[in-house]
Amino acid sequence: MKFGIATFVTDEGIRPAPLGRALEERGFDSVWLAEHSHIPTSRESPYPGGGDLPRQYYRTLDPFVTLAAMAEVTTDLLLGTGIILMPQRDVIHTATQTASLDLISGGRLMLGVGAGWNREEMRNHGADPTTRGRLMNEQLQALKLLWTEDEAEFHGEHVHLERSFCWPKPARSPHPPIYVGGESRAALDRLAGHADGWLPRGGTPPEEISRVRAELADRGRPDVPTTLFAAPADAASISGYADAGVERVTFLLPTAGESESLRALDEFAQVVDRLG
Repeated sequence: MKFGIATFVTDEGIRPAPLGRALEERGFDSVWLAEHSHIPTSRESPYPGGGDLPRQYYRTLDPFVTLAAMAEVTTDLLLGTGIILMPQRDVIHTATQTASLDLISGGRLMLGVGAGWNREEMRNHGADPTTRGRLMNEQLQALKLLWTEDEAEFHGEHVHLERSFCWPKPARSPHPPIYVGGESRAALDRLAGHADGWLPRGGTPPEEISRVRAELADRGRPDVPTTLFAAPADAASISGYADAGVERVTFLLPTAGESESLRALDEFAQVVDRLG
């Protein structure tokens, strides 16, 4: 099994370069960064975790700028988003940003995507919460065309792209893997139809992961790579996820200063060592 770290990098925590170096030095294979462009203060949408919204949600650094800084001080660390909010993004800019990061990192991008939960945040970007899923499905189709075609063109219900040049292309062939986050029916259908891997959350029971993987196999998608986002750091839980076919677990690193973050990474590394 592989082990990575998921976190929110903010202006109040450890900087990207020392974090990237520390992850690679401790043998973690990947880092997965969250994204929120902003959080409207109206707070209409309840925080899915319950209670008050943690402050890191509205202080996150741009994930691609942050991952690019990590890329410059590492050689093997995989650079993941966990997750970017596709319906809030311009797909052409996203294609250029992601391909640029994959190119400068030598093919290390892992693109985790999701539809999002904060409806007022979406609306500020001009996205209709009621159609964000259909929009995202078309965005993923258009994104792959922009990544792989010399002259890309797409015409859907929500995304229209006239025949265009769009460079650079990613270093990875045919393109960086797309991981869909979430466990809803819509997310699983999106995973089966448009993605390369699954990014379920840490509270997802191993039995549900086994069920979904069996369903994907029945739909012609056997052996879909599965990375668990924010897994519990205990041996029994990780063993159960390994039995369910999870290939990678990520531990959630709290947002903190450099010394505190390094101590937390040491503790996670000790958990990995005990697992053998």
